[in-house]
Amino acid sequence: MIIVMKPQAAQSSITAIKEYIENSGLNAHLSQGTEVTIIGVVGDKSRLSTENLISFKDVDRIVPVTETYKLANRKFHPDPTTVKVGPASIGPDNMTIMAGPCAVETQEQLMAIAKAVKACGATILRGGAYKPRTSPYSFQGLEEEGLRYMQEAAKETGLATICEVVSHEAIEAAVKYVDMIQIGARNMQNFILLKEAGRSGLPVLLKRGLSATIEEWLNAAEYIIAEGNPNVVLCERGIRTFETATRNTLDLSAVPVLKERTHLPVIVDPSHATGVYKYVAPLAKAAVACGADGLMIEVHNDPAHALSDGPQSLTFEKFEKLTGELAPYIGLAGRSFR
Repeated sequence: MIIVMKPQAAQSSITAIKEYIENSGLNAHLSQGTEVTIIGVVGDKSRLSTENLISFKDVDRIVPVTETYKLANRKFHPDPTTVKVGPASIGPDNMTIMAGPCAVETQEQLMAIAKAVKACGATILRGGAYKPRTSPYSFQGLEEEGLRYMQEAAKETGLATICEVVSHEAIEAAVKYVDMIQIGARNMQNFILLKEAGRSGLPVLLKRGLSATIEEWLNAAEYIIAEGNPNVVLCERGIRTFETATRNTLDLSAVPVLKERTHLPVIVDPSHATGVYKYVAPLAKAAVACGADGLMIEVHNDPAHALSDGPQSLTFEKFEKLTGELAPYIGLAGRSFR
């Protein structure tokens, strides 16, 4: 349930209700706006008396929350969240571009890509050091060596950094080098990994699972937030359908649905969604128009010889062209860029 306080409610009233909830063995989560404060109650509500709650001074009304995800729910947190990622941020006021190679291959390769994407307006460098691949014979990533290259590129360019993690050991390594960790589609319901990500202290990008519903996705985010980490960003990267013309089917309708249901930022990855570089630009523009808070785009200095996902990667020239074409869409969406 959520308790909606009257406008300009006294702090003493808010504190009294919070103490009553916690003394009953439940958790109280405050969302304080400029005029109205909302208190979210998480736990076994049968321990609370609704009649007692409504009798507290400055209580306006009590609203039941039927969804299983609570902390990620917009009802608990009406204002959109902005997530800080090193020197960058992801939220409602700006358009965040994450760009870089699917896999970190060499120090020289990553440094060249980092400089190129920053020159085009990207603020977060993406790069895979741990690669969960469909085939065990595919390139699996440089692991901690790749993370060190990410850190060096960040120091050189001033970009924030993000890398996927696939295990507890990968999280322990990543926290030493990058600004944000990513939970990939294959691990969206790896609940042990989600809890460990929540305890990592770093912001978390949570990709949608291959066949996950929006409710399942939001419940996965709840696992992270419940560990005390509110800095979660959702990434739509396409879902598995019967269609074979693209790698996945990009569900752009998920963006406005999520904006209605959650306060968490939402970004879109058109590269993994399509698997074809030619389709990245039109879907990136559509994502901005749908209200996405950011884009994740794969960029490579030599896509034809990339060790991972070359066919969906943009060259430097194509990425520069795309960011230039995105500018008017971003302006119409009322966001800032660069």
